[in-house]
Amino acid sequence: MKSTRLPLLLKTLGLLVVAIIPASAQTPPVLAGELYLGVSITGTVGTVYAIQSTTDITQSTGWTCLAFVQLQATNCLWTDTTSAATGRRFYRAVATAPTNLVFIPPGIFRMGSSTNEVVRNREAEPQTTVTLTKGFFIGKYEVTQGEYQGATGVNPSYFNGVRSGTDYGTDLNRPVDNVSWVDATNYCAKRTELESVAGLIPPGSKYRLPTEAEWEYGCRALTSTQLHFGDDSGGTNLSNYAWYDANGAQTTHPVGQKLPNAWGLYDVLGNVYELCQDWYGPYPGGSVTNPQGPASALAPSYGRALRGSGFATFAWAVGSAWRSNINPTLGASDNGFRVVLTPSQ
Repeated sequence: MKSTRLPLLLKTLGLLVVAIIPASAQTPPVLAGELYLGVSITGTVGTVYAIQSTTDITQSTGWTCLAFVQLQATNCLWTDTTSAATGRRFYRAVATAPTNLVFIPPGIFRMGSSTNEVVRNREAEPQTTVTLTKGFFIGKYEVTQGEYQGATGVNPSYFNGVRSGTDYGTDLNRPVDNVSWVDATNYCAKRTELESVAGLIPPGSKYRLPTEAEWEYGCRALTSTQLHFGDDSGGTNLSNYAWYDANGAQTTHPVGQKLPNAWGLYDVLGNVYELCQDWYGPYPGGSVTNPQGPASALAPSYGRALRGSGFATFAWAVGSAWRSNINPTLGASDNGFRVVLTPSQ
């Protein structure tokens, strides 16, 4: 992966955020506020910048990533509302475009299975309005066998070499499979370590698994239909976008061979199910912001969330809302994952 790092014209700013605090009828309203710092960014519309801060500008290794911001205009003002302006802090914005990652902007969407789907996933109800307040990078492809082996030194995939008398070859562009949630999170930590040292990702950023909300938001790409390309429960157009039961030949396939969704993500449907960060559990309904799933397993039978579908999934069971789960210590030949890159805070 590569990262383009272009220093911009920077300006540290103090912003007074003022709010009216309601008071009793006998007491007149008063003003209250907090002083926040931030940075003014001048750049190209659509470019993504890593916002970084430090308390000691003389130390080149002291910067940490606070947010990823995509410019909507040539001039943008970003404020650090994580804490009030105390002490001394410096900010900078660095253009970043890591290879094979797609930036997903913040937004609002309806998560779960809608009532107009021909075949509904009852585990994806009730529909819940989700607000994601921070943008993030997500893998354009599922993590491949080659990427996993390069970071960990091993390749646990079932579809690699001769298995049960069948020679599957050694195409390392297939998605890694047969990995547990524990394996996937260890990979994320190892890849973070390697790419941080190599300067391939912004200081203070990290790889992790996507939350279920991030995964579905990325998969849907602003659509509300059963599939990210429309309602197609009969599988008329599904083979153009996914490896599933009708065309999957009971095996994984090299990533990126089918059409992507509108945000440029490949294989979000089909090929392998994808592990998510969350413990599995029912949706809350109503409206939530930046959901993380349950704090722990809700029942002995509940594991970590799986999204998407696999090479053996029937067409009627493929959909943006479909979900399942697996014990975090177990792997399966139709399970893999993709990563997200976010600030480490």
